[in-house]
Parts: sequence; structure tokens; C-alpha cells
Amino acid sequence: MKLIVGLGNPTAKYDKTRHNVGFEVIDRLADEYNIAVDTAKHKGFYGKGKIEGQSVILLKPMTYMNLSGESVIAVSNYFKVDASDIIVVYDDINLDVGRLRIREKGSAGGHNGIKNIIAHLNTDAFPRVRVGVGMKPPKMDLADYVLSHFTKEEQVMMDEGYDKACKAIALMVLDDIPKAMNDYNGK
Repeated sequence: MKLIVGLGNPTAKYDKTRHNVGFEVIDRLADEYNIAVDTAKHKGFYGKGKIEGQSVILLKPMTYMNLSGESVIAVSNYFKVDASDIIVVYDDINLDVGRLRIREKGSAGGHNGIKNIIAHLNTDAFPRVRVGVGMKPPKMDLADYVLSHFTKEEQVMMDEGYDKACKAIALMVLDDIPKAMNDYNGK
């Protein structure tokens, strides 16, 4: 079983912001594979279903970004999911809008949500899909930037990025992370 975690912040205030791209990918996976992400437990909303015939849990932590690890560890412990079977989807300001970067493991790279997950899992050995939201403009506060919305032009690129992220995750669920990396990194 794979646990697919989309990072974001709860409440309508943060809906469709740059920091909530993980939630957007989970919503799209839920729609595409008919998985209801409506069970409120373990500090998040989750749903169980199948992607490409494989059992999965889709999770949207409701702890706010910087405490995402609290929900991830609770769900992974409850369902006995190993860290290597957890796929985390989140925003990356160092990638162009809509671009993907898939890795099997690695550091937090300054992302507080990932830092918290690494601290709770006590490992950085879990796959992740970083979705580019673009570099912040000079002199703009980082928090203000990641909590801002996409322009119309950027939204078109993000929609393509979300579609690619869903396809990449389908490959990752089938344990073909190298193919997902080859097909979608930088695209």
C-alpha cells in the first residue's frame, strides 16, 4: 500500500495558492480514480482506493504546512506504511511554474513541511514530487509569495503540471520511480 500525501494549508483562505499545490494534486487524483478523500482522522482528511490496480491512501494533512509530519506519521503508523511507500507532493519555488522534480529521497531543501515530515518519520528516504510554483519576485516576502494565487497564464502551466504529476504518481505507485523521473523530471 502507498500513502500519497499532498501538502497544503486548510481552509478556503489558502485554496488554489502556490503553497497548496499538493492539495490540488490529491484532489485531481481523487477525481481521476474516484477516491473520496473525506475521512477526518489522524489530523487530516484521507481516502482509500486504487490507482493502477494498487491500493493507496490519499492524504491531505489539516495541520497547516509546517506541522504536516504529525498527520503523516499518524496515518503511516495506523496503516503500517513504510516511509519508502510514502509519496509526498509539494510546492517548490526553485522550479519554474508547472515543472516537476521527482526524487526517491533527499533533504528538505528549506521546505518546512518536508522538514517536519523528515523529523516525524526519522528519515528522508521517502519519494517526493516537487511541483514548481516559480521564483518569488525580488523584494517580495516569501510567505506572501507562496500564499499568493497564480496568474491566468501561470494557471494554464500549472494545470499541465498537475496532469503530469498525476501521471508520474501513477508510475510511482507501480514502483517505477526511475521511469517517472525519466519521463517527468524537468517537464
